[in-house]
Amino acid sequence: MKKERIAEVSRQTKETDISVRLNLDGKGSSQISTGIHFFDHMLILLAKHGFFDLEVKCKGDLEVDGHHTVEDVGITLGDAFNQALGTKEGISRYGMAYVPMDETLGRAVVDFSGRPFLVCNVTFSSENVGGLNTELVEEFFRPLAVHGKMNLHIEVLYGKNSHHMAEAMFKAVGRALCLAATKHPRVEGIPSTKGVL
Repeated sequence: MKKERIAEVSRQTKETDISVRLNLDGKGSSQISTGIHFFDHMLILLAKHGFFDLEVKCKGDLEVDGHHTVEDVGITLGDAFNQALGTKEGISRYGMAYVPMDETLGRAVVDFSGRPFLVCNVTFSSENVGGLNTELVEEFFRPLAVHGKMNLHIEVLYGKNSHHMAEAMFKAVGRALCLAATKHPRVEGIPSTKGVL
């Protein structure tokens, strides 16, 4: 019988109250509510193009700004990926995706190596898009990589419109995560010469 790769994670601080449910083997459905509508839209794209089912509920101190909300969702979602992957037996481990969005081309490469690291080579053309400070895009992906114990490289190879740039990033990361988390029929055990990830 196939083991379900599902995680439910909650995180409560004085700044945020977050619950996440992640099904790695879903169909791309999502229910997202963070209080930042553009961020919700990006998380919906992440799930849709990653083919995982995702529920995120967050109440954050948006009266301060969006930083705590975005960062803490990254932490909680990263924890959910790490839990859902379990021992990582049989996974492809690596994933890469290029995603065009009109004039923009985004690229994401992921390795569920157990050695967290983020490279985010993106310079946005504007400070805000849809009510989200564009600085916070990297602040989401960094804790996602750290808590998901993944090596994550994201680039916008070219682009002008900040909305398109963010969208290409989230779509590409979703697709790369999907490929890396997918069970590979030729992988036996842990996909590492070390025997552990």
